[in-house]
Amino acid sequence: MVRAAPGRRSVLAAVTVTVALIAAPMASASDTLPWEGTSAKGANQPYQHGYSAATLLDWDPSTDTDASRLRARIPLQKRAGADPATQRNPNLPAETQMLTLAGDYGNAFFESHPYTMEFSQYLFNYWQYTDAYASWHGMPTEGVPEKYYDPTAEWTQKWFEFGAMNLPNSGYTNAAHRNGVRSLGTVFFSDNDRGAQSYSELLVRDKDGGFPAARKLAEVARYYGFDGYFFNQEQSRVAPEDVDDYMDFLAALRAEGLYVQWYDSVDAKTGDRLYENEFTQRNAPFIQNADRGPLADSIFLNYWWNHQKLTDSAAHAKSLGVNPRTQVFAGVEAGQYQFDQPYDLQDNLGADGKPMNAVATLGADFVSSDYADKTDDDKQSTVFDRERRWWTGSSTGSGTAPDGKWQGISSQIAERTAITGSTFATTFNTGHGLGYWRDGAQASAAEWGNIGIQDTPVTWQWWLKGDGADGLQVDYDYGPDYVSADRFHYQHLGAYEGGSSLAVSGKLAGDAVLRLYKTDLKVKDGSKVKLTYAGPSADKAGLSVALVLKSDPDKTVRVPIEDSKAAGGGWRTATVDLSKYAGETVSTLGLGLASGAEPIDDFQINLGALSVTDGADHTPAAPTGFHIDQALTSTDELFLGWDLADYKDVVRYDVYADGKYLGGVYDDNLYVKKFTGTKGTLQLVAVGKDGSKSEPATVKYDFTHGPGDVTAKASADGTVTVSWDRPIAAGAEITLAAEDEGPAAYRRRIVLAPGPGATSATFRDAPVDGGDFVAKVSPTGTGTTVAATGSFADTEIEPYPKSAVELSGTSLRLTEPTLADWHTLTVYENGKPIPFDTTYSQGERDMVIRGRTTLDALSVTLSNAESEVTAVIEDYAGNQAETVLREGTG
Repeated sequence: MVRAAPGRRSVLAAVTVTVALIAAPMASASDTLPWEGTSAKGANQPYQHGYSAATLLDWDPSTDTDASRLRARIPLQKRAGADPATQRNPNLPAETQMLTLAGDYGNAFFESHPYTMEFSQYLFNYWQYTDAYASWHGMPTEGVPEKYYDPTAEWTQKWFEFGAMNLPNSGYTNAAHRNGVRSLGTVFFSDNDRGAQSYSELLVRDKDGGFPAARKLAEVARYYGFDGYFFNQEQSRVAPEDVDDYMDFLAALRAEGLYVQWYDSVDAKTGDRLYENEFTQRNAPFIQNADRGPLADSIFLNYWWNHQKLTDSAAHAKSLGVNPRTQVFAGVEAGQYQFDQPYDLQDNLGADGKPMNAVATLGADFVSSDYADKTDDDKQSTVFDRERRWWTGSSTGSGTAPDGKWQGISSQIAERTAITGSTFATTFNTGHGLGYWRDGAQASAAEWGNIGIQDTPVTWQWWLKGDGADGLQVDYDYGPDYVSADRFHYQHLGAYEGGSSLAVSGKLAGDAVLRLYKTDLKVKDGSKVKLTYAGPSADKAGLSVALVLKSDPDKTVRVPIEDSKAAGGGWRTATVDLSKYAGETVSTLGLGLASGAEPIDDFQINLGALSVTDGADHTPAAPTGFHIDQALTSTDELFLGWDLADYKDVVRYDVYADGKYLGGVYDDNLYVKKFTGTKGTLQLVAVGKDGSKSEPATVKYDFTHGPGDVTAKASADGTVTVSWDRPIAAGAEITLAAEDEGPAAYRRRIVLAPGPGATSATFRDAPVDGGDFVAKVSPTGTGTTVAATGSFADTEIEPYPKSAVELSGTSLRLTEPTLADWHTLTVYENGKPIPFDTTYSQGERDMVIRGRTTLDALSVTLSNAESEVTAVIEDYAGNQAETVLREGTG
């Protein structure tokens, strides 16, 4: 997206996050470089990839690498209706929407995983001010060998293809949906960043006039569980004859049930690249069209606006029947300008002091952009403070902007909540930790990051009220290894459940209320609040559950916490009866504190778990179908699977190995790395919406018997040899199956015949197309099946088709190959290679390079109308095939 000084009209295409977050010397941002040590990517760890238009049209989940392991499964939750009386700023219109366009987990290329073993990976924590989260970074297309990525090279030297279509990270989609936030993928075209990929490839119609690419985009979104797309169309021009088709394409996407946001970058009449910086008749037809009606749902305005432009934008929107607070988004360039913004969000306030338009930001993950900080566990408190400042205006949570300029997103956007119904549970788990705790005891000392199991964030970070509030501070406590900001001096206790608890500390001199969650919870006859807490001075203060009821929003009801029971590890659990309020609706849920007659100088209480129950039993049944899908002992990895229950009954699954935490997810599978267990029991626990836990499903594993480590090697002659460490007896089964799940996929089985114990088996007539496979060795007796992964030999390549070129006289026009694993295309005129220009002004190369040759360079003027023209295509494996495009006459 465009990055230029205010007031200048740039003719340059915008840089993507691939550009914007890549650190040249002295830059303020950087790639999320590959993690090292225990956080390094596992050999078979699933990661997402991008899609070109060609690969999109061929998309099939049964053949897409790791597709089934990268799905978001939490449905979009419904948010509560507006309740201005319980907003921190009651004057903010609750309808004003916010879209954040940012890197999920940072800007990772080959490491876009749903979860990791890394505490310091960037992790978003402000869903309450967000209506849509669009993932913004480059993703290599499927099959790009990682050897082409040099993390030390600056961004112009990344010589591989990024997809024009990027999926949102499934962990982020799950977290967004839990909070009632839409999750969007991105579609991006420019003259540089996606090579020769072009919007025009999407606009091809079928014989019925429909758009196959629109149907595929919808199919992809439904399968992966996200809600729509952000379209950033920044090629230098959309051909005038294509503008109407593009509009029809957007309408087709919306007809598929997708949410579509359009970027302010195209003149609706001429198709020229245009940054209008306000909502006018030149860009409005992509949103509300006089001839076609509604098209895209909303527009992201380019950044160079001012008060008058935003005033005029809102007025023009209203004249078209468009709601500017939900459909016209004033763009803020967060990543480039950070807290020193040349644009003042106060310019979006009308005469009544209320926002006129919605708000969108690009690159709010800049809060973690300094590479030293974002990879250092000891520096994360700085990242947390920066993010809090961006969203609330204050790094400490005071609610006051430190410099009086950047007021925070919360100055424009009212807080929202998806805490509805009659039950709620949280363990104040932010989605990462320096260890994992279960029921007050540490279940793992490994650091981790998994936004997919993040609890609903505390709505107000932070909102303390009362005469005793001034001396108190609030922080997330990640345990003894956590280095908190210098202003804190509390004892680090860690979590009761998950990776963090909420620590309230300082001097308590009087009464205080910590408002925690905006809610819409119905109180029933059996409703109760359970609070698990600890702290060296918790007994010194009077504690209460602080409620605001919808029937009287100006009053805070305090229900005393009197009795508590030991809950393990110094934690205690108190239960508060709410039955006297049956029929009421709880609008806010918080904690009341009272010092009594004397101040408490070194007060501390840690909140470990909080739940609202309704008297019904919501404990999930024990999970079914729990099994080891793949035990990859040679690389210390596991793939586990089970049957997925409905989200209304189960909100998370936790997996343990003999009591040690391995991971959590709401899905029917889990990937585990660094697994070195040899014999024991795996446990799978389902967690209900009220925080209750099922009885565990269990699976025994035993790697002390059986084959030991398994390896598999493919040869060019179509054989695959599967080998293992220890001889196994007759009757053992060895299977070899292509990862492709299609009906014609290669699958073979060998049963060992009687005789001396074998240590290998050879499969014949295997594919030689480079596809992936899984080999499994299943011994008789007590040993557990062990697996290995690999790739078939790659000796095949399809020639570049003549139909892909237009050749007449001296005019040659190429289209990019559609071969899934093509890498280069060398075109010869009379035996001499034709040069092709490359992106980012890197000069000509003697071949078309996938992802780096410009679109314009594919149109060539030959030196002779009768010359011989040949094309040699080469794939990533080095296979080549020649096509004679024209024989030549001498």
